[in-house]
Amino acid sequence: MDTSKRAKQEYDQMVKKASPNSPIFTNCLKAFFSGGLICGFGQLLLDYFSKTNSQEDAALLVSVTLIAISAILTGFGLYEKLGKHCGAGTIIPITGFANSVVSPAIEFKKEGLIFGTGAKMFILAGPVIVYGTFTSMIVGLIYYFVGR
Repeated sequence: MDTSKRAKQEYDQMVKKASPNSPIFTNCLKAFFSGGLICGFGQLLLDYFSKTNSQEDAALLVSVTLIAISAILTGFGLYEKLGKHCGAGTIIPITGFANSVVSPAIEFKKEGLIFGTGAKMFILAGPVIVYGTFTSMIVGLIYYFVGR
């Protein structure tokens, strides 16, 4: 056996020894239940806001409330801890999106309001906004020409 194959095998063994196995089933359960709790909380908010507002306004208030809670938790460094414990369940679109906007803004605030917070705020969320807008435009055009 030549030295390059032996070195590759030794390297593979070192990687296997150093990297722990990911508990996929446990991670899936955590994501399922934590995401479900966030959605359940959103539903409770919707029921509460629907008592005094129209359904459309109540849905808007739920979105704003979930975004605000996510941003505040991110600001205090609690969303990251929640994410480490709960896993992917915390990246439900609206709360995860708020976190992806606030995190870089906080991280780069020492670079100033313009070149720090302003420029870096959408570093993670920017591609989602760009491609989401582009995709919605394409779907809208298809609907306009085909769906008539």
